[in-house]
Amino acid sequence: MSRTVIFDVGGVLIHWDIRLVYRAMLPDEAAIDAFLAETGWHDWNRDLDRGGRWDDAVEALSARFPHHRALIEASHHRWHDAVPGAIEGTVEILDALHHAPTPLVAITNFSAEKWRETQDRFPFLKTHFRDVVVSGEEHLVKPDPAIFRLCLERNGLEPRDCIFIDDLPHNIAAAGALGIDGILFTGADALRRDLGQRGFAL
Repeated sequence: MSRTVIFDVGGVLIHWDIRLVYRAMLPDEAAIDAFLAETGWHDWNRDLDRGGRWDDAVEALSARFPHHRALIEASHHRWHDAVPGAIEGTVEILDALHHAPTPLVAITNFSAEKWRETQDRFPFLKTHFRDVVVSGEEHLVKPDPAIFRLCLERNGLEPRDCIFIDDLPHNIAAAGALGIDGILFTGADALRRDLGQRGFAL
């Protein structure tokens, strides 16, 4: 049986950086840091990845920080600016694996609402994967082992038959604890080398 390659999405296949939204709205990086820290933005966004609804989340956070309402609303209404494009070198690798053909699935921490928009922008997210486990649809987020188990069970996979690619060490560690071979993504060239060492012709 061919080994299944499991991809993360943001930071591996597509660029994602909320700072791109705020660089057009705030004077410098220090001001962005201050806003993100004051509002607890990253925890708030994680709740959205866990299945929260954007309109409700924006209203709730704006009620707590009314002086930042415009910035909070921008996270929602200008969200696409935080995703400026695909990481082309990785998409080339994905294309090669897809045409091999290699079984491909994905596990991504992603708002269910924004996922649909992102699939429309990047068609390979619709065409190249047998399954995509989206945190916002399952109400589970990496590195919770449950989201990895869900992916394995839903696709009839054994951990030893999978390779997981992610840009965050704690997600790689969580997969490894279940017996999944992990590759920490640092760039397309390194990924091509790492997959080649595992027997993939790229």
